[in-house]
Amino acid sequence: MKIQFVSEGPALLVRNKERILVAADLHIGIEADLAAHGWHVASRTNDRLLRLLSCVESESPDRVVLLGDVKHNLPRTTRQEYFELPGFLSAIRKTVPFHVVPGNHDTGIARFLQEGELLAKNGAVLDGFGYLHGHTLPSPDLAGRLIITGHHHPLVSIYDDVGCALKTPAYLLAGLNDSLLFRETGKGLKQGQKQRRKGGGTRALFMPAFNECAGFDIVSIIQHPFSPISRSIIAGSAEVLLSDGTYIGPVSSMEEPDAAA
Repeated sequence: MKIQFVSEGPALLVRNKERILVAADLHIGIEADLAAHGWHVASRTNDRLLRLLSCVESESPDRVVLLGDVKHNLPRTTRQEYFELPGFLSAIRKTVPFHVVPGNHDTGIARFLQEGELLAKNGAVLDGFGYLHGHTLPSPDLAGRLIITGHHHPLVSIYDDVGCALKTPAYLLAGLNDSLLFRETGKGLKQGQKQRRKGGGTRALFMPAFNECAGFDIVSIIQHPFSPISRSIIAGSAEVLLSDGTYIGPVSSMEEPDAAA
């Protein structure tokens, strides 16, 4: 098993028996929401499509997994989404098979998908890895595995000695508290314990958003969790990597002294 970081995305290439390209949180239609709040910008959906297809071309995956929030607006589907989603998904479909793990923004996404493309909202296991959007409790089948998840849009701020900051998409890798995450199903916990005996408990790799407009401070994900999976993070295990896989260090090294105390 091997994970390759594709910085052009940001995306991941997960290699085991298959090659699976993973992208999270495309938020197609975000420009309509921005316009409704007074920010009028041209749609960049085609730019994001070309970027995703470029990743497909360079990495030659057997299939693509989109980790939810393919569309942006909820609960309704906007005119922009009705106009852009069919062509976006068709272009991927013509190039490579794909699946969608639906997110909280993906109300109505099924109408744009074909049979077999939509996976369960509580996640799925593909080729040994767990895949989850991240807004729901995960399926017990994901216990004891590495869960690749979206929803949180991690963004890291790196400061130099004079206070200038680099803000960039990043990955958050952390161990999870199985007793908390799978508390509602004894089956899940038993599966997790079984997996731990084979080499470790449940871990999560939180993916940055593919949409360049979305980002949330990575330290805040730990300090102010807002999902079942982020509330289950074992804070002392949390580590940060840049979109190209460069290791930055533990999240605790990025906290303000008062916050880390």
